[in-house]
Amino acid sequence: MKFQTILAAAAASTAVVGVAQAETYKIGITQNNVGVDSYQTTYEQAFVDAANANDRVEAVVLDAGGDVARQIAQMENLIQQGVDAIIIWPTNGEAVIPAVRKAKQADIPVVVTNSNIDEKGFDFISSFSGPDNIAQGATAAEVMCDRFKALGIADEAQIVEITGQPGYTTAIERSDGFTERLPEICPNVELVDSQPGDWNREKAQTVMEAFLTKYDDIDGVYAGDDNMGVGGLNAAMAAGREGITFVGATNFAVGYEAMANGDYWGSIYQSPVDDARAALETAVDILDGVDVPFLNYFETPAITQDNMGEFTKPVF
Repeated sequence: MKFQTILAAAAASTAVVGVAQAETYKIGITQNNVGVDSYQTTYEQAFVDAANANDRVEAVVLDAGGDVARQIAQMENLIQQGVDAIIIWPTNGEAVIPAVRKAKQADIPVVVTNSNIDEKGFDFISSFSGPDNIAQGATAAEVMCDRFKALGIADEAQIVEITGQPGYTTAIERSDGFTERLPEICPNVELVDSQPGDWNREKAQTVMEAFLTKYDDIDGVYAGDDNMGVGGLNAAMAAGREGITFVGATNFAVGYEAMANGDYWGSIYQSPVDDARAALETAVDILDGVDVPFLNYFETPAITQDNMGEFTKPVF
C-alpha cells in the first residue's frame, strides 16, 4: 500500500437516530488508484477532510494503486482489524467479489463507492454510493445527438469511442449507456470503432492518433472521461482535424477549459468532493441503522458550451 492515514476520533455524547448515544465508528476505505488522475486525488483529500471533521469517525485510508491483488489484501487487512464498515472503490468489479464476501461473512457492512462491483456481488454489499454511470452514458449520447442535429449531420455522422480501463465497471457502464441510447435517438449515427484509453490522457491521445490515421471521416468522439477526451482533442488538433465534436464525462478542469475555448463540446458534471462525502455519509448512516437506498446515486447533470456558465470550474 502507498500509505495509511489514521484519523483519531472521540466518542460523541449526543443522541442520534437509531441509538441511545452517538457511537464512534472505525471505517476503512480501499481506493482504486489515487495517483492515476486528479479526480481520485481530490476524492481522497475530500474523504480525509470529511472524516477528520466528523468526531464519530476513525478512518483507515488505503490506496490499492490500481492493483487488484493489493486491494484484496487491503480488504483482508481491514477485516482483520475489525473495522465497523468498509468502503471500497473497486479496481475490478468482478475480481474483488470474494474479498467483499469475506467482509459480509465477518458481519462488516460494505459500501461500494464511485464504480460498482459486478451484479454477482450485490448480495454481499449494503449499498452503492456514487454516480449512475449508465445514465451518464445515455446523457452523453443525448448531448452528442443534439449537437449533430444542430449541425445538420445526424443522418450521416461517424463517431469513435475512447473507453476507460477494461474490466472496470464505470468504463463498462458508461460505454453501455452511450451505445444503447445513441441508436434510439440518432439511429443513423455510426459508431465505427471503440478502444480503451485506460483513463490516461497520453494513452487516449495515442488511441486517437490511430483513429485519425484509420478513418478519414470522424465527426464525433465519445470519451469515458474528460481526461481521455482532452487527450483525443490534442491528437485531433495536432493533426489539423477540425470540426470534430468531443463529448466526455466527469467534467475535469481541462475539459471545462477546452469547452471555454470552444474546442470541446460537452460532458457530464461530477464532483469528487460530493462523491467522497456521500460514501462516508452512507457508511455512517448504515451503521446508525438508517435506511439508505441500495443504489444511492447523486446528481450528475449534462454540461455543454451552451450552459457551462451555470457551473463552476472543477478543482480537479
